[in-house]
Amino acid sequence: QVQLLESGGGLVQAGESLRLSCTASGSTSSSYHMGWFRQAPGTERRFVAAISGGGRARYSAAGSMKGRFTISRDNAKNTVYLQANSVTPLDTAVYYCAATPKRSDYAGYYYNAVAYDYWGQGTQVTVAS
Repeated sequence: QVQLLESGGGLVQAGESLRLSCTASGSTSSSYHMGWFRQAPGTERRFVAAISGGGRARYSAAGSMKGRFTISRDNAKNTVYLQANSVTPLDTAVYYCAATPKRSDYAGYYYNAVAYDYWGQGTQVTVAS
């Protein structure tokens, strides 16, 4: 089993930056793909970013997110990060970290929540205007 614990959420002002962290424990591996998703009230969970064990990053092409998020990982610390810049109230959501040992040659595979076997409890991010 893998446990994921997110941190770094809270209340931020529009235009500011924030960094979320997700620390993995248990039977984790630096080879696991890690992802970040978010879910706003009344909406489905949406892909934000993913990163391979080797550090290859993929991002949502959604216009509202494009170019403002950076995912990174520190395998020595079993931690993955999500940096968000110039946040807006539309970024208000619960942000979830996810992990999967599964492999796919199809890049879009990791954009889907069903690809991930392990999930954190989520961290709330609220952006005030």
